[in-house]
Amino acid sequence: MVEKGLSRFINIKRETKGLINIDPLQTGGRLTDAARSALLDWGDGYSVCDFCRGQLDAIKKPPIYHFVYDALPKFLGADVTRITGGAREGKFIVMNSIAEPGDWIIVDKNSHYTTYVAAERAKLKVKEVPNSGFPNFEINVEDYRNVIEETKKKDRTSKISLIVLTWPDGNYGNFADAKKVAAIAKEYEIPFMLNAAYAIGRLPIDMKDIGCDFIVGSGHKSMAACGPIGIIGINNEWENDVLKKSKYFKSKEIEMLGCTARGAPVITLLASFPHVYERVKKWNKQVEKARKAAAQLQELGINHIGEKPHRHDLMFFESKKLYEISKRHKDGAFFLYKALKKRNIWGIKPGLTKQFKLSTFALNEDELQKVITAFREIIQLAEQAF
Repeated sequence: MVEKGLSRFINIKRETKGLINIDPLQTGGRLTDAARSALLDWGDGYSVCDFCRGQLDAIKKPPIYHFVYDALPKFLGADVTRITGGAREGKFIVMNSIAEPGDWIIVDKNSHYTTYVAAERAKLKVKEVPNSGFPNFEINVEDYRNVIEETKKKDRTSKISLIVLTWPDGNYGNFADAKKVAAIAKEYEIPFMLNAAYAIGRLPIDMKDIGCDFIVGSGHKSMAACGPIGIIGINNEWENDVLKKSKYFKSKEIEMLGCTARGAPVITLLASFPHVYERVKKWNKQVEKARKAAAQLQELGINHIGEKPHRHDLMFFESKKLYEISKRHKDGAFFLYKALKKRNIWGIKPGLTKQFKLSTFALNEDELQKVITAFREIIQLAEQAF
């Protein structure tokens, strides 16, 4: 007999299982069949730790060592890589290891909130590079130079320790010119970190070609892994700073708190990697699909906001038409969420009609057309009713 009140924790079902998922947070993190199978085998607690002799990334069976020291560096064009608890942890690891409290970091206005929180936790000050505002919200990379100069003039006592670019950003899916930002960072001799949480695992990426010192990614957002889990790439110049060992436990890296992600997340990351390795080669098809969807939604009065031509599956939309419908609909602001769910489509946040994000990543042609048709039917039925 289960104690009263605890029964709610038994048989927790995912009610959205099997629905067409257009949530940008989830489309790139859908597990492969191999990862789902591995998840069942390795889901017990810290199952991976059964094979650890003191250093997680030294485990050869399962092949964590081969992933961290061979496959992942080659995949990223990095000198050194590590597995982290997520992209946000990767950002904090870099900031905390190379900067001193009170230093400045320069970030793009489109940065994810975790970039700011990581900086706060590391006791750093943040200066923003502005975006262009509505409707494209693009980053002019030359503004990095302007913000650097402005910051140096206003504060001659504090150092600028890091430049950050979100590539692409998680709001609009915009790509700023990372190579140009890298060149500006090199000119000022400031290390450069690329937040590629929505890039690594979706599209080909080469850290050396871009010219960044650090790169962070997300396994659960873009590498078909259960989370939370992330990765970090580091060039040789910063290896000793970021991966400094504990004076008490010689095999433990301080910034990783000895070990980072272990158990099911790391196993699914490994199990999905062969699929991820191949799927990035087909990125152009993903971009074509996203542009097609944006064009069709535009015809329905659902306007794409962000850079054009768009180069990512994550897209931001604005629809005054849907917003006006919500004002008169019996379900109010929740009408769109409910109407899509009724059609087996999931991912638009409840209560959003005027502005929302979606992703076409991993949708096949049939699923894509079902999404477009659903929006068309929802608008037509509402217009007829009102």
